[in-house]
Amino acid sequence: MPGAAGAAAPLDCPCLWLDFALRCLFLLWQREPSPSGVHSWQGYPSGHHPPPGRQRCSSVTGCICSQLLLPERLLAPSGQLHLLLRVSRLPTLPAREPPGAVPVPGSVLSPCSCCSCCGHVAGQPLPNRMTQWHQLQQLDSKFLEQVHQLYDDSFPMEIRQYLAQWLENQDWEHAANNVSFATVLFHDLLSQLDDQFSRFLIENNFLLQHNIRKSKRNLQDNFQEDPIHMAMIIQHCLKEERKILNSAQLSNEMEVGGIQNTVTGMLDKQKELDTKVKAVKASVLDVEQDIKTLEDMQDEYDFKYKTWQNREHESNGVSQEEYKKEQLNLQKMFLLLDRKRKEVVNKIVQLLHNTEHTQTALIEEELVEWKHRQQTACIGGPPNACLDQLQNWFTTVAESLQQVRQQLKKLEELEQKFTYDSDPITKNEKVLQERTDSLFKQLIQSSFVVERQPCMPTHPQRPLVLKTGVQFTVKLRLLVKLPELNYNLKVKVLFDKDVTEKNSVKGFRKFNILGTNTKVMNMEESTNGSLAAEFRHLQLKEQKNAGTRTNEGPLIVTEELHSLSFETQLCQPGLVVELETTSLPIVVISNVSQLPSGWASILWFNMLSTDPKNLSFFLSPPCAKWSKLSEVLSWQFSSVTKRGLNADQLSMLGEKLLGQTSGGSHDGLIPWTRFCKENINDKNFPFWLWIEGILELIKKHLLCLWNDGCIVGFISKERERALLKDQNPGTFLLRFSESSREGAITFTWVEGSQNELQFHSVEPYTKKELSAVTFPDIIRNYKVMAAENIPENPLRFLYPDIPKDNAFGKYYSRPKEAPEPMDLDGPKGNGYIKTELISVSEVHPSRLQSPENLLPMSPEEFDEVSRMVGPAEIDTVMCTHMQL
Repeated sequence: MPGAAGAAAPLDCPCLWLDFALRCLFLLWQREPSPSGVHSWQGYPSGHHPPPGRQRCSSVTGCICSQLLLPERLLAPSGQLHLLLRVSRLPTLPAREPPGAVPVPGSVLSPCSCCSCCGHVAGQPLPNRMTQWHQLQQLDSKFLEQVHQLYDDSFPMEIRQYLAQWLENQDWEHAANNVSFATVLFHDLLSQLDDQFSRFLIENNFLLQHNIRKSKRNLQDNFQEDPIHMAMIIQHCLKEERKILNSAQLSNEMEVGGIQNTVTGMLDKQKELDTKVKAVKASVLDVEQDIKTLEDMQDEYDFKYKTWQNREHESNGVSQEEYKKEQLNLQKMFLLLDRKRKEVVNKIVQLLHNTEHTQTALIEEELVEWKHRQQTACIGGPPNACLDQLQNWFTTVAESLQQVRQQLKKLEELEQKFTYDSDPITKNEKVLQERTDSLFKQLIQSSFVVERQPCMPTHPQRPLVLKTGVQFTVKLRLLVKLPELNYNLKVKVLFDKDVTEKNSVKGFRKFNILGTNTKVMNMEESTNGSLAAEFRHLQLKEQKNAGTRTNEGPLIVTEELHSLSFETQLCQPGLVVELETTSLPIVVISNVSQLPSGWASILWFNMLSTDPKNLSFFLSPPCAKWSKLSEVLSWQFSSVTKRGLNADQLSMLGEKLLGQTSGGSHDGLIPWTRFCKENINDKNFPFWLWIEGILELIKKHLLCLWNDGCIVGFISKERERALLKDQNPGTFLLRFSESSREGAITFTWVEGSQNELQFHSVEPYTKKELSAVTFPDIIRNYKVMAAENIPENPLRFLYPDIPKDNAFGKYYSRPKEAPEPMDLDGPKGNGYIKTELISVSEVHPSRLQSPENLLPMSPEEFDEVSRMVGPAEIDTVMCTHMQL
């Protein structure tokens, strides 16, 4: 960095003022600290303690600002120092090594753009260890799903992301048991969010500014009066994260290198393929240069040869010696020309060999993997990676092959001008042309894919199930993005083209496609400029055969698999390529009531088959392993909510399908009929329709409670009692009813002493009751009563020990204020007394005769009674209570 002498220059320009300020900052930073300074704090790397008088920047730990040691008097208000450093953009601050580090002569800190502050030092490892949060993000999707379930609106994941290091450096266990310390951390957390907001403000990132302000307001609303509850939540999340990391490590301990090697291997594979594609492109350019050199050599040889011939015919006194000398030179030039031709041909042969190898990896590995990811995404799994990278590779290889085709034409022109016996161009021309065209044709045909599978806009999370008479959409894409193909490919859609099941399977239905069934592919069809065609207004109509249709076929309607085919033609000089692709198998229904069963068929097929043309799949459907089915079941919940199924919930479902003795074994096999057709246990409905009913109940009435993790959901009665027996009286949990096909939820609570425990379950609530009163309000107002006793709410703690109002309070309905009458002379009211729906259960009188119920009323009980009875009756009620 230049010395302070630079400050002597005239400071007429604001940039010079800024430079001067930075130089002064550096000089002050270099000075020895005063002995009266303060020690550093928050998140300093273990073993590295700053000297007195130096204080750490309070930015996100891990960026440059957080590792500089600044004199205390230089620490500006939050955000100002960062503003100064960010505006300067001058990477001239010398590296400040921690104690014990070996200094690098002349090294400077070069900020990179990896964080929202100034970034960490490019090319230098951070002194801090890898954060727990960063380790989690390297895990497989099944573990990431567990991480997603930890966070909800009460403490959103984005705060965990922004403040990862800071959160991990605090003692949340102590805060969860000390209200003073919890309050300090709560306000410190808000301050950290203010700092983060300042950085977004500097970056002019309006969306992230909005999100961070919203998160801060939510924290204040939820935890301002109860910071210990926030500390408990954060402590729980961090603890569960460590469990997930440990679980991931154990599950991968047999794999060499574990998770990190797996991730590295995937990146290495992509990097290797990227290198191969670039090598093909470089080889094409190399051949192009060689052909230009060959053309120059041939022109020179042709000129000298003709000159020599003319001299031979003219015989104008050229000596025999000169004549032979020129002839010898021509022979040397010919040999060099022949050698160059062989070299060019050999290079093209090697180029095509490398191209074929690279193209095979693209088509048989990368494209196949993408199609499998698309299948998984269709049935609720992790979203499949976008096609942009694959398109870049396909396009680069296609452009290279197009250039090779042009190069072969150029060689053909050179051959027509001059050829000879054993000419390498003549010998190899046809083979090279055929091989190039074959590779190009194969690449183009493979690049024609269904980017978005058929789906009704009314049911975006249930693709591949189509209802007759309802419009559906489907999108095609060509991964080879060549400008000359824009608006040159006309795609036609066909239904059940070449499907043998139409004739071989009895009762197999036939359909016609209504709407515009042709579309021209263009680059304006999609937002990312890819060559695409999207059909938005297609419908299916069943062909009605003459006579009465019988349903005696081997397949029911929802087991019939059909397909949509798409075809187009690419025409180029000397080359015509027929392109065709098909959708994944679809199920066609005629009534919306068939949708659940149709979706079950889509789940089963895409879980167990990768052949889109296997439309006879359900003539003999294979069994599914519970390990795979359990993952797919969890996706059904996580795809429509923020939470999938945990291990305990899946264990209960596994026992339901496999029997209690199985314990939900991962190797257990489940037949298709057991999953979707046979009645489960002693009920009159199959397993899948029961799950479907619960999914609908969650989506329409219980979404927030499910996302917050309030609902245990799937638990046997035996397991339920085992969980509640050691809890405080009034502890309850929420579970789904096993006897309702449409989906129902109930709660069970425990009361009494250890010597005489009692468990009570309320009659399940279905969508009918939940449409009238929300479930949080039902829990809030629920009462039990016996003759001559005051109604009371037995529900106190949501399992394991969360106060009921803390868990559900934010979802309680707020009382509506009556509007002031505008007409002062009009009637006051309509003559009716307003009512409120409250769930009440009648129990045996002995239930309320416990010593605990004979005590004087608590303030909360008094408020509850006052809310239910009028002022005139309150004295009578109180006397009755005291007499009991």
